[in-house]
Amino acid sequence: MKSPKNPRPSVPGSPAIPDSGSSHGFGGAEGTNNLRQRPAYQHAKGGTAISRRSLEPHKPAVVKTVAGAYSSFVKILCWVMTRPETHATRAAHVKATWGKRCDILLFMSTEKDNSLPTVKLNVQEGPEFLWRKTRTAFRYVHRHYIDRADWFLKADDDTYVIVENLRFMLFNYDTQRPIYFGHRCKDKSKQSYMSGGAGYVLSRDALDKLVNTGLPTHAPCSKRGQGNEDLQMGKCLESIGVRAMDSRDLYSRERFLPLALTNQFSLDFKKHPWEPTATYYKSKKGFDCCSDFAITFHGIDPQSMYLLDALVYHIRPYGIDYKHDPSSDSYEQ
Repeated sequence: MKSPKNPRPSVPGSPAIPDSGSSHGFGGAEGTNNLRQRPAYQHAKGGTAISRRSLEPHKPAVVKTVAGAYSSFVKILCWVMTRPETHATRAAHVKATWGKRCDILLFMSTEKDNSLPTVKLNVQEGPEFLWRKTRTAFRYVHRHYIDRADWFLKADDDTYVIVENLRFMLFNYDTQRPIYFGHRCKDKSKQSYMSGGAGYVLSRDALDKLVNTGLPTHAPCSKRGQGNEDLQMGKCLESIGVRAMDSRDLYSRERFLPLALTNQFSLDFKKHPWEPTATYYKSKKGFDCCSDFAITFHGIDPQSMYLLDALVYHIRPYGIDYKHDPSSDSYEQ
């Protein structure tokens, strides 16, 4: 892959990030030492005893992180495919968990709901109309938000997204290139396509080409409502020169997961017999199934969304530093 025409500026406090390729990522202490505030409860000199109560602040400290710095450079719009019967049972829980970490969050439906709120699309509801609904949603996003974000993520209302990991993967890519990322699935076409359930993310240029070139004139971007949304999107983007990128990390581990973590980890596909044959890259078992910096999981019920939120953002093993230098993990596509 050629170096980006307009590489992103370096993030203060993080290791140097090379100009090309996709990085495996890093986490925690090593990358954030220069940005993190020191705890207010350091031991006093001279052996002065400190009570347990003094070690428990009443309010969480405000901690500056490298992830926070990345959010200044990588602006992501997330639009979530939902329907009237799942507004309260699914979409509301997306809003309460990962959705709030997107720079812009939109819910696309066929009925107005001010509690989310939703964008009411003038299309029919039903699985056979998902491709039409997707096209209409992307047109709306382009019309109102093309200059307000760098990247445009489509996800379902049972998808869980770790937005910080998405920003990190995208950081070193140029949004003015026609590219998109996701979980790659097999098809007879040259590029194949990205799984709709695992979510996929388009650059600004890819979105612009989709709306201004693909949808009005290209046959693979047909105005017909029928057809699998993700398969049709893959054919459409390929026909207009939008490149399907390899979203895996340096160790060939997937970042976008079409199933829940438990299914991916054990390779239990009893409920999803299509997965082993549909996925573009061979599925791996155990810890090799997924990147340490995985981005999406699909088929997540509301209870599991809150569990993932707790495990990812709140629970920490005391005394362990996670050290990782992304500068050693870059590779080109």
